[in-house]
Amino acid sequence: MTPLAWLALALAVVAVIGAALPLLPGGALSVGAVLLYWWSTGYADPSAALVAVLVAVGLLTMVVDYFGGAIAARAGGASVATTAAAVLVGLLLLFVAGPVGFVIGVAATVFAVEFAQHADAEASGRVALYATVGVLASTAVQVLLTGTVLVALVVVALL
Repeated sequence: MTPLAWLALALAVVAVIGAALPLLPGGALSVGAVLLYWWSTGYADPSAALVAVLVAVGLLTMVVDYFGGAIAARAGGASVATTAAAVLVGLLLLFVAGPVGFVIGVAATVFAVEFAQHADAEASGRVALYATVGVLASTAVQVLLTGTVLVALVVVALL
């Protein structure tokens, strides 16, 4: 294997790590790893069909990354304003307390805004739970998808 092929595999590993950490674009890194590996082989390996599938998986990962938590929050009944505020507070707390701060920031903000609007602790808690589970599920799906791309590249490289 060429040094570029090794770099592509390393990038795929970073993509899996990036899928688990906010602000690291796991899906985009996976797409980059696939295209770099393909380029490093002179576009010979893997096949164009497999490249298309792996790029599609990377793009799906990006969609899940950007919209998964928001979709779950909306499904739980959160307003667009609540969802936007939660993402903003979560990102701010990410820099203070890391990924745990992000999750706690989203949950607390959704609860606080929904409670301020409706004065119903039970409903606010349910919406906050949906949002929190959505963020965590989104992360799990991203790790699974980027891990799939990594495994596919390793199999292609070793065969």
